[in-house]
Formats: sequence, C-alpha cells, structure tokens
Amino acid sequence: MLAAAGSLVAAIWAALHLRTLLLAAVTFLFLADYLKSRRPKNYPPGPRRLPFVGNILHMDFGRPHLTIQQLVKKYGNVISLDFGIMSSVIISSMPLIKEAFTHLDDNFMSRPKFPIQKYVFNENGLIFQTWKEQRRFTLMTLRNFGLGKKSLEQRIQEEAGHLVEAIAEEGGQPFDPHFKINNAVSNIICSITFGERFEYHDRQFQELLRLLDKAMYSGSSVMVHFYNIFPWIMKYLPGQHQTVIATWRKLKSYVSDVIDNHRKDWDPNEPRDFIDAFLKEMTKYPDNTTSFKEENLICSTLDLFLAGTETTSTTLRWALLYMALYPEVQEKVQAEIDRVIGQEKQPSLADRDSMPYTNAVVHEVQRMGNIIPLNVPREVTVDTTLAGFHLPKESELALENNWPGLNSLFSSLLLCKNLPSSLQSMRS
Repeated sequence: MLAAAGSLVAAIWAALHLRTLLLAAVTFLFLADYLKSRRPKNYPPGPRRLPFVGNILHMDFGRPHLTIQQLVKKYGNVISLDFGIMSSVIISSMPLIKEAFTHLDDNFMSRPKFPIQKYVFNENGLIFQTWKEQRRFTLMTLRNFGLGKKSLEQRIQEEAGHLVEAIAEEGGQPFDPHFKINNAVSNIICSITFGERFEYHDRQFQELLRLLDKAMYSGSSVMVHFYNIFPWIMKYLPGQHQTVIATWRKLKSYVSDVIDNHRKDWDPNEPRDFIDAFLKEMTKYPDNTTSFKEENLICSTLDLFLAGTETTSTTLRWALLYMALYPEVQEKVQAEIDRVIGQEKQPSLADRDSMPYTNAVVHEVQRMGNIIPLNVPREVTVDTTLAGFHLPKESELALENNWPGLNSLFSSLLLCKNLPSSLQSMRS
C-alpha cells in the first residue's frame, strides 16, 4: 500500500515537474521574443505583431504590394513589419525614397543575407553580395563589350529583326509572346556574357530560359518566404522552396558547362565576352585571395541573366498589354513611327528626340507597369533618422515601395523628363 502511494506521489510530482518545465520554457520564449521585439523611441509605426511569427498573417504573399498599400494608407509612408525574426521598414513616396537612397545612400549600402540566397549562392554574385570590386569589374567589362555604345544598339537591332520574324511565323493568329520576347532579350545578354546568340528553337537555350522563368516565379512563393523566416525548420520540409533550390542548382550546372566549353578555346589576350574577361581576371589571383573565383563567375552570370532578361521582357509585355488596352494611344504611336522612321528603316536611339509622343508612352509604361513594386531590400548599416523615425543599425531591412496605385489611368504625357510622383489623369 505504501509502495503504491509512493509511486502515485512520484508520478504526480513528475507530471507537475514536467508541466513546470514546459511552463518555464514557454515563459522564457515569450519573454525573449518580447525583449527582441521591443522598439526604440521614434520607431516607424505598423500593425501589432504576434509572438514568433510577427506580421506574417497580415500579408498576402501572392500580392504583397496590395497589403502594403493598405498599411501605408493607415500608418503613413514609413512603416515597420516583422516577419518571424526579421524586422523590416518599408519606405514609400518618391521624396522619401530619394532621400533614403540618394542623400543617405551610405547608410543603406549593404544587402541583407536571406537564408535561401545564402544557401544557393553562398554570398556570391552581384545582387546579394558585398564585394564592390565585383560590381566595378562587371560594369567595366559590360562597357568594354558594348554597353551604352553603338555596338550594343546594333545587336539590339539585329535581335529585333529576329523577333519580328518569329512573330510573323504565327501567321496573324493569337499566341503567347512571353517566351519569344524572353528569347530576344536573353540573346542580347548572351551576346555579352557567352559571346554568341542562340536560335529560338535551340533546345539548350529553351531549357535555360525555362529554368530562369521557373526560378523567378517560384522564388516569390509563400514557401520561400517561410524558408527565409524559419530556415531551420523549412529545410527539412517538402515544398516549393525545395523546387527553387533544385532549379538554381540546374542553372548553376548549365553555366558551369558553358564556362568549361569556354576554357577549351580560351585566349586570355583576346577576350570574347564577359566569361573570358572574368577567367582572365581569375589568373591574376591564383591564391584565391579575392572574389574572382569560378563560383562567383557562375553566380554573377546568372545575376546578369535574371536582372537583364526578366525585367526587360516583362516591361515589353506590359507595353504590349497597354497598347491593346488603349488602341487610341497605339494609333498615335504608330503614326509617329511611320512619320519619323517609316516602314523600311531600323529604329535607333538617334530617333528618340524626334519622337516625343512615343518616348512619353515608353516612360508611362515603365511608370504604370511597375515590375518590382517592392525593390530588392537594403540593410541599415548605421543608426539612421528618416522622416523623424529612428532606424537602428543592422537590425532592419529597408524596402523601397514603388507601387504607384491601383486606379491609374494611362496618361499620354507629352514630355516625361520628370515623371510626377502622384497619379495623373489622361492627357492627350
């Protein structure tokens, strides 16, 4: 009897002890979360955050710009949001964006290291890495191979001819222009990075474009956001984030094969393209003391493709959409093209000053077809005051909110040297 009573008491004590430990652990976690989430004086306002998950439930990750637009209306042009352990500040309105990234640009020089980018690129490349030498080298090399020069314009004119031929093959029937436009824009990048263009029906080229497209669209999925917030859990779970990682591995393997082919007939005295120039630069540092390594070459090449292809081709598709939605604008553009260029001559940059209406429409497409409403984030490198709010060092992500509004009209501005920051009604 005494033994049974003793066992019962021990069991009760064990249960209470376990419950006490659990209660203590939960209390500690909530206390740690509270201490971490405390905000300094004059911190930007935002919606109330939940323990551990922050403001995840406030966001529509499929259309984050719409959520943020509502929050900006409520809290103002500088707002704060937390995503798990990551704190972020979102800056809206042209004057504040200009102040932050022009007048205070030294305070926002760094890029944050998101877990999925760190896992895939290991801090290599041109977007999410901190080596200034890589960006300087890339800009210099691109200029050497025609960026901003007449030679690049000639490549664009040639590729535009191939695109027109590919569209003509459709025989006037409805078709999706997505990949045809991607083909044309990517070939401009290929001519600089790979030293050659590809036919639109080339299987390897089509696979490269398909993988880039997949990486781009899968990279904005909810599961990728969750991976960046909870990487220690998500890396063990299936989902679209695993597809993104696998896609980037295939892309890196593709570029690695291209580099290997370049080495077979590489002449360091006569670089043909960006890859050749990078390989030459690598020979100057055989001890790997700089960022000029093959892994960085692979990642930088992919950054050039992603930044140069997706942004331009998406803008062109927006332009086609707006021309279809506003046929009266399309007619005026076509009339100006016929008058200034005609049907036989190739358009060139020299024609731009003679085509103010078309030039204005191009700018208006770029304003309204905002392809990156939330720009690539920056990191606050020193304690900063913006619009009277305090942004503490290295604990905040600064995102630039470029979304102009949802109820915009297509305004055919006659002169767009200084685009207005507020919405405009149509003017003809």
